[in-house]
Amino acid sequence: MFEKDGTPDAKPVLQCVQIKPLVGQQGTTERYRVVFSDIRNFVQSMLATQANHVVSEGKLQKGCFVRLNQFQANSYKGKRILIVLDLEVLEELGTCEKIGAPLTLEIGADEDTKQNPTTISSGGFYGKKEEQKYQPQQQSLPSRSNGPSSSSHGNIYPIEALSPYAHKWTIKARCTNKSEIKTWHNKNGEGKLFSVNLLDESGEIKATGFNDQCDALYEIFQEGSVYYISNPCRVQLAKKQFTNLNNDYELTFERDTMIEKAEEQEGVPQVRFNFTNIGDLQTVEKDSIIDTIGILKEVGETSQIVSKTTSKPYDKRELTLVDNTGYSVRLTIWGQNAATFDVPPESVIAFKGVKVSDFGGRSLSLLSSGSMSVDPDIDEAHRLKGWYDAQGRTDTFASHAGMAGAMGAAGGRQDASKTIAQVKEENLGMSETVDYFATKATIIFLKQENVSYPACASPDCNKKVLQEDSGLWRCEKCDKTFPKPEYRYIMSLNVSDHTGQIWLSCFDDVGRMIMGMSADQLMELKENDEKASQDVFQEANCQTFIFKCRAKMDNFQDQQRVRYQVSGASPLNFAAESKKLADIIKLYN
Repeated sequence: MFEKDGTPDAKPVLQCVQIKPLVGQQGTTERYRVVFSDIRNFVQSMLATQANHVVSEGKLQKGCFVRLNQFQANSYKGKRILIVLDLEVLEELGTCEKIGAPLTLEIGADEDTKQNPTTISSGGFYGKKEEQKYQPQQQSLPSRSNGPSSSSHGNIYPIEALSPYAHKWTIKARCTNKSEIKTWHNKNGEGKLFSVNLLDESGEIKATGFNDQCDALYEIFQEGSVYYISNPCRVQLAKKQFTNLNNDYELTFERDTMIEKAEEQEGVPQVRFNFTNIGDLQTVEKDSIIDTIGILKEVGETSQIVSKTTSKPYDKRELTLVDNTGYSVRLTIWGQNAATFDVPPESVIAFKGVKVSDFGGRSLSLLSSGSMSVDPDIDEAHRLKGWYDAQGRTDTFASHAGMAGAMGAAGGRQDASKTIAQVKEENLGMSETVDYFATKATIIFLKQENVSYPACASPDCNKKVLQEDSGLWRCEKCDKTFPKPEYRYIMSLNVSDHTGQIWLSCFDDVGRMIMGMSADQLMELKENDEKASQDVFQEANCQTFIFKCRAKMDNFQDQQRVRYQVSGASPLNFAAESKKLADIIKLYN
């Protein structure tokens, strides 16, 4: 089957002889390495994430038989490698032990150096290769806008197959979104950047150009146009806090990255949506990034707010959307989108990349990397317009106002629930703004030194007091003296969950909950019965709470570090936790 003079087979039937999960960074989508055999030879393969469902559903098993519907064949260091985009498990054939004694399929070194990736679903790998004209190497820098004709690109990589280990690739993708040029200034210098979202039939990926690449490429990219993009172009792990795309990787344009506008603009999807209904927003976690579609019911006036971090004014405009679930939601657009918005009411608008907030129950905000399409030519828009014309125009709609809060473990703000590993991987607290999160963790260590401080006894004054020579305690703020202070907790504790551990700082209210007594009582115990105070600390260990935290960059001894401060805590509600776990399990059905 793999010989050059063999009969081409566009959809080969193979036996699965091994499945192993690939070890990757925590928080990224799981990947699987599979070995397939055709009885004579076996080949190392990797499942694209869109094909992971055959593993999670238990269909792809060792010894089963599959038909490869879409794949990409590569050669690397003398070995064939398959990237499988779509496959069908032939369950009617059952499973059996490995058939025959297949050998590793190797190729010559000369073929390895010249090999280009084959097209998806082609028979080139399973049979005769198409003739490819030799392209002499250019000595000068490649042109960014007037490159060679599209015929010279040969075979195209799917975006889904891009990884840091892919070499000599070219993608053909549509630019679905282009950001404005952004600038930054910090102690390390200044710079500028822009980013684009790229889409093909296999997936989406974000690409960013910095400084010189920003100047050279910004005018070349136009939203809606299709481009060929070839390496050198760095593929790296995506910074999830800065993108709304479902891809573990992102691209960074380099000096010699080749970019050419495609002459043929067809054959590449316009935009890819994964819509969430307005009525389902209450089940979506705060700070999630989603796509949604609705009828524009109301358009608010443009207003301005001033950023607390940059002191710059920003335009904002609030829109009201409704859909056939009977709910409405408020969606905020910003900047140029807000200032130039002129869409008439009762239009259908599809939004890609909006952030879910719990302000006013549930509300949405269009991210700078997001986009909106007015009256798009898609089935969801046609159905929505038909419903609105038939009955929706006269319907009344419920809002999500007042429906949050009940979901909060510790009341108040509905913060995103994170594992400790997610807190670190998402770099919470590393930006200029404060990040809020909730985490379920167990106390594994409490620092006993400086566990409290002597505070002013006046109501609403928690300032530290100093002892004078007379033995009285003085508060500089209140200009009062007291016979004794009121001790308040200022605790540092180490907490852990199944993904890691982290240091938290907490104050008096949380300290009382953890220790089971006031700081005054604990200090009195330490003075009179050291062993009893040790027992109190021992009892406080190994307790599990849901901690509501804020993460913010802090300076300590001329070094910057993130400080995680607890704003509230609550014991576990086992009934609520069990329901949450049950709901997660249901998602796998």
